[in-house]
Amino acid sequence: MFTNKRKLWWLALGAVATGALASAPVPAQEVVKIGLIVPMTGGQASTGKQIDNAVKLYMQQHGDTVAGKKIEVILKDDATLPDNTKRLAQELIVNEKVNIIAGFGITPSAFAAAPLATQAKVPEVVMAAGTSSITEKSPYVVRTSFTLGQSSTIIADWAVKNGIKKVATLTSDYAPGNDALKFFKEHFTAGGGQIVEEVKTPLANPDFAPFLQRMKDAKPDAMFVFVPAGQGGNFMKQYAERGLDKAGIKVIGPGDVTDDDLLKDMGDAAIGTVTAHIYSAAHPSEKNKEFVAAYKKAFHQRPGFMAVGGYDGMHLIYAALQKTGGKADGDSLIAAMKGMAWESPRGPISIDPETRDIIQNVYIRKVEKVDGELYNVEFETFKNVKDPGKTKK
Repeated sequence: MFTNKRKLWWLALGAVATGALASAPVPAQEVVKIGLIVPMTGGQASTGKQIDNAVKLYMQQHGDTVAGKKIEVILKDDATLPDNTKRLAQELIVNEKVNIIAGFGITPSAFAAAPLATQAKVPEVVMAAGTSSITEKSPYVVRTSFTLGQSSTIIADWAVKNGIKKVATLTSDYAPGNDALKFFKEHFTAGGGQIVEEVKTPLANPDFAPFLQRMKDAKPDAMFVFVPAGQGGNFMKQYAERGLDKAGIKVIGPGDVTDDDLLKDMGDAAIGTVTAHIYSAAHPSEKNKEFVAAYKKAFHQRPGFMAVGGYDGMHLIYAALQKTGGKADGDSLIAAMKGMAWESPRGPISIDPETRDIIQNVYIRKVEKVDGELYNVEFETFKNVKDPGKTKK
């Protein structure tokens, strides 16, 4: 049995020890964890695989240590279901203590994670999803992909200037499709163009055939198409089966429909398709030639624009950590990311310090056969394009 004096002595000693532990410096975190949430299964699986491949390639080329911190990527498949995205983001933030969440194959997924990014003060690096308003959902969202407005306004202006007067539109019925349609219509009709038919297709597993018949019956000069990356192959197959190519109805639109990831298997019906987009595997810069060669060597296929979004997302994270000297709290990383500029395989890009959205070149391209393979061959460049959804505000 302790006497009261000895009890007090032990309690005092315990209090000193506890105080010493509490005031002892906590060692700096040696690992920076990135939770990569992408669709690896389902209709947009090609998006997730491209991003995952590009993240792996970037780390192979640049190592897994930056500013003295080890980089660890935790891959999660949300199968393009926003409820999954939200649950996985929460698990990654709460249980895995990730410093950054990244990926986000479609807009509803990016939306689902944004409140969690705000609450936890964790940067959300959007490598794929393209709706204008995503970066407005949280002050911790930064985008390295694109917005549909960037390319849809430019293809509309190109169509007007190139004698296309009547257009039928086919767009996926969700936020990016609505953005693509809105920005295209605004510019095309302002230039004197006419929309003769307008259809929206379901996002999940669409059958384009009945919609394509309506397009054909409307007899437009061209059809403006937005379908998410991964659906372009199916669309182009049904476009040829319905004979729209033989009817002389050309496809125009943002570049998702002729994603490099699927283009080589689309067949000759795709030849002549004109799109405005932020990346082509045929982009002629030395940096892109090196990127394409490295990607092909590692994964035995050519990269598409989703791969570039993932590759540049990793560059942004690495460069921000270098700038902060390894500080990985959300506020430090976001501050470092604002205004960041670099040379990407797609060309020069930067992060708008005000909107945290990407500023980049947009290229007009035509599908052509090069050495027996289909490529998006660039023939006109629009430099340093900001998201028009925000420049109007």
